[in-house]
Amino acid sequence: MSALPARLAPVLGLLALIGLWEALVRVFGVPPSQLPAPSLIATTLFDNGPRLLAATATTLTEALQALVLAAAGGVALALLFVWSPWLEKTFLPLAIALQVTPLIAVAPLLLIYLEPSAAVLACAFLVAFFPVLSNASAGLKATDRGLIELFRLKGASRAQTLFLLRLPAALPQIFTGFRIGGGLALIGAVAAELAAGAAGRGEGLAFRIVEAGYRLKIPVMYAAVGLLCLCGVALYGGLAALGQILLRRWRDEPRI
Repeated sequence: MSALPARLAPVLGLLALIGLWEALVRVFGVPPSQLPAPSLIATTLFDNGPRLLAATATTLTEALQALVLAAAGGVALALLFVWSPWLEKTFLPLAIALQVTPLIAVAPLLLIYLEPSAAVLACAFLVAFFPVLSNASAGLKATDRGLIELFRLKGASRAQTLFLLRLPAALPQIFTGFRIGGGLALIGAVAAELAAGAAGRGEGLAFRIVEAGYRLKIPVMYAAVGLLCLCGVALYGGLAALGQILLRRWRDEPRI
């Protein structure tokens, strides 16, 4: 199979699934209140485009902001953990506790003390932070011991070894954490927006889903969920492409 058809296979599979969905709804006469046809969802998306796209921009911006904060904080804390094992023993249990606490329980509490947008950002940050920290710590600790000893023999300081050897060697795993954290940041933003929407406050795409559910506008709900899926795919694909560009030297294949 050539490279082009292989790349088109997911698109063709998705189009086939959408076509089957459309045919089954029409053949069996399923009412839109139970399962709207893809054509009706597309029409609904077109009719409500400005409002849904504005909500999409809000949710995606919140997720990206949370990812940037999680990336900066996670990598910085991982560097501190490698620099001082005492700090790791002190603060790692707290990071694990924040990760395993159900977000749906934390979001309503944050909404009490923070504005809806700040609460959404905080929730998205909390779920994206630990994967970045975990992958960055694992990458920094996995540096080849022989190279570390070579740096020491050359008289390199701890800081030079950390920033000139350990950090560059850990970049592939750090970007893996970014990809995982990006998807989780979007999930965290949506979960917080759902909580805000249930409280009657919010602006993002999940709030529009809650609003449409209260008004029994099922096609609008499906259109919003479809936009969320596209956001997740775009976020993951963008981070994967960025990693491919920046880490090309780690993936160079030997020429025969």
